[in-house]
Order: sequence, then C-alpha cells, then structure tokens
Amino acid sequence: MSKKKAVEYTPTSRVQEIAAKHLERRNELTPGLKLHKEGKYEIDHKDQSVGVALLMDSCGTVDLNFLNPLLTQLANATGKGIQEANLNFAMSVIADIKPKDQLEAMLAAQMACVHIASMTFGRRLAHTETIAQQDSAEKAYNKLLRTFTSQMEALRKYRTGGEQKVTVHHVQVNDGGQAIVGNVNNGGVGAKS
Repeated sequence: MSKKKAVEYTPTSRVQEIAAKHLERRNELTPGLKLHKEGKYEIDHKDQSVGVALLMDSCGTVDLNFLNPLLTQLANATGKGIQEANLNFAMSVIADIKPKDQLEAMLAAQMACVHIASMTFGRRLAHTETIAQQDSAEKAYNKLLRTFTSQMEALRKYRTGGEQKVTVHHVQVNDGGQAIVGNVNNGGVGAKS
C-alpha cells in the first residue's frame, strides 16, 4: 500500500494580491471587545490607549462620554444575555459605515441592532409552528426590514444634506432625426476602432 504524496498549494499572484490587501485592511480594523460576566467590556488590543483611540475613530467621536455609554447600550441591545459576537458585529457595522460624527454613529448603532433583530425574527419565522406565530414573526420581521431601509435613507439624506442630484441634458433633434435617451457606448461587438 503506497502513501499518496500531499500536493503542495501554491497561490497564484492574484490570490497573493487579494490576501495582501485583506491583511492590510484587517490591520486597520477596529479592535474587538471582550465581555466579562459582570457586563463590563475590555478592548481587545495590546495597547489600551491605542484601542480606545481606534474605537473612538470608528465611532466618529473624540468624546469618551459618548463612547462608553454607546458601547454599554450596544451590549444591552444586541441580544439576550449580552452576546460578545453580536456586540463585535455591531461595532464592525458601525466602523464600516464610517460615521463622521456622533449622530451618524448613533444611527449606525441603531442600524446594527435592527439588523440583528431582523435576523432573529427571520429565524423565528422559519421555525414557526402555528399560524399565530407565523403572523407575529412576519409582522415584526417586515417592520424591522422597512425600518432598516428607512435608516439607510436617513443616513444618505443626512450625509448629502437631503440633496438629490439630477442631470438634465438638452438634446436637439432635427426633422427626420432620431434621438436615443440613455447612455450610448461605442465599442460593442463588431465595432471598429
């Protein structure tokens, strides 16, 4: 009986490039939080002052009087029994939204919590046993999904000052001519350069 020799994996240059970008981005991420039984949290970073600065930056604030209550509120709102994974998920969502101020951070925190609740009711809806349970879970799930969409719109409006961009082009078409409305790109199949 012969043993097969393990084939060694050699990543392509594209895979190496993706991995390098991933590691670079990962090093810029907000540090995680470790929860303790007494409901207190600890920043998962070698240097606590740097960890605090990174958390504050990810929440668009320089005020500890904002950061500490926000973290406590998130810990209480992200699941029964204060779940460390949900708290870190919520912080990851906030960091990815990149709030520019405390109002954006509060909206991002609400969005994270609404998403967590949405997934909870999505799971409940999938496992209902009665019509009454199904109706209840479906109503809550629907409301949460609409709320999340409204929150995204509120964030967009806050960031843009409520302005919408509309571009109007004047096109003149002479008698017998035809106009095309939309984007026209040359260079399709059979096009000559």
